[in-house]
Amino acid sequence: MREGLEEHLRRQKAAVPRCFVMIRTLEVFTIVILGLCFLSCSAKPDSSTLVMIIENNPTNLDPRIGLDAYSERIDDLIFDDLLTRDQHLNVQPGLARSWEIPDPRTYIFHLHDGVKFHDGRPLTSRDVKWTFDSLLQGKIRSTKTAAYRLVQEIAAPDNYTVVFHLKEPFATLLWNLSDGAIGIVPYGSGAEISQHPIGSGPFRFVSAEQDKEVVIERNDAYWGEKARIPRVRFIVVPDATTRALELRKGSADMAINALTADMGVTLERDPNLEVLHAPGTVLSYVAFNLRDPILKDVRVRQAIAYAIDRRPMIEYLGRGFARLANSVLPPESWAYNGDVPTYGHNPERARQLLDTAGYPALNGVRFHITMKSSTEESTRLMAAVLQQQLRAVGIILDIRTFEFATFFSDVSRGAFQFYSLRWIGGNEDPDIFEYIFHSSKFPPNGANRGYYANPRVDALINRARRELDQKTRQQLYAEIQQILAEEVPYIDLWYQDNVLVHSRRVRNLTLNPSGNYDFLRTAELVSDR
Repeated sequence: MREGLEEHLRRQKAAVPRCFVMIRTLEVFTIVILGLCFLSCSAKPDSSTLVMIIENNPTNLDPRIGLDAYSERIDDLIFDDLLTRDQHLNVQPGLARSWEIPDPRTYIFHLHDGVKFHDGRPLTSRDVKWTFDSLLQGKIRSTKTAAYRLVQEIAAPDNYTVVFHLKEPFATLLWNLSDGAIGIVPYGSGAEISQHPIGSGPFRFVSAEQDKEVVIERNDAYWGEKARIPRVRFIVVPDATTRALELRKGSADMAINALTADMGVTLERDPNLEVLHAPGTVLSYVAFNLRDPILKDVRVRQAIAYAIDRRPMIEYLGRGFARLANSVLPPESWAYNGDVPTYGHNPERARQLLDTAGYPALNGVRFHITMKSSTEESTRLMAAVLQQQLRAVGIILDIRTFEFATFFSDVSRGAFQFYSLRWIGGNEDPDIFEYIFHSSKFPPNGANRGYYANPRVDALINRARRELDQKTRQQLYAEIQQILAEEVPYIDLWYQDNVLVHSRRVRNLTLNPSGNYDFLRTAELVSDR
């Protein structure tokens, strides 16, 4: 019998429904509080400042060091990268107007003339060379250094030419020089730049206060298309309910991917706000430990994939702000292969596979497996639904919930049977297959946490990383995705939409798949009516 989330919501009063009731009660409470806020609060953004809510403080605004999303996305407005990325995640010109690859180990970049840093200094090849040499030579300690480990040396034969010499062919180099990967800093910049960033981007740094705000303003001398907003103030608001309140009372202009799905639906009804959503690349997935005696059998993994019904979870838990996933890569990627085996909800097929694998149902139970989960509410709700769906085919899912640091520590060292996490940004580059599925990347060397090993996949990954022709690389990655879909080391669940809530005084906003802050480059403020 099919027993989907709809039945689960009707029959299980202790897990998911109570959470939904609590959320809706909170919405009613929020509306009451907001009524008081409209009467007592009048702090609104001024006419030349856009106030954007972020969830956490950026950890480091030195683009050579900051790895968290807030650091990288704000850095991308302050600093320019050598290359950019388009809507299909292809690399495009940035500070480098063009480039050549005369041989697989040599990349020659030609810089735009007339680019200046915010302090007036010209940006030249010497600055580009310093940016990367400061990492490679250990002047700056950063985990980003690993991305350039195959760079032998960097030359600057003239002011507007930069040459990267590699130790061996490495097709991913261009990606590692593009959008948000690492911005170019002035020659001689040391650790002090994290306190007062000086870049060449469309906005320049004004100030920052820990756990409170970061302020940037338009760079009127920008070499490219100039921003239209004079000033942006990023305010740090860790609590989701408070973020919604700030938007409702008009003391903030926007927030992206910073509210629960239910809050997004509620705010759509506010006449003073607009909610934009567009396909995103953040992947939610579940992963197996292939060294586990039960889960090492591919038939068991396929059965679990058939037992899971993703669509009602997207509808009820995600409120429709997501789309089904059949690959680690998002459909926007040039390397995406959508022609792979898929696992629609089919409990009967799941039961057949489990019978074939030698796990008959005894009193309705075939075996127990344990899912480790963080205390994050959305993950806990999803785990409760997975528990019910797997029970329908005779699998008892035991859920163990931990504070995130403990949970992630266990996952990172392979101490699990079954877990769920998200890939944010890393899955936009097909080189992620090496990091999470190559047999050389078992913990602690990489993120192959499930100990997946397939010599054919290893060989395909090795070849794709050295191949420069994109069509050939695309074919190699297509085969990798085909094999992974058949062997199911992951179950790819869904890609989350990018959801931007903004006040009506903000116009000309366009979301891109990565969910970064590029929309601030073209956004405009209009006068209050």
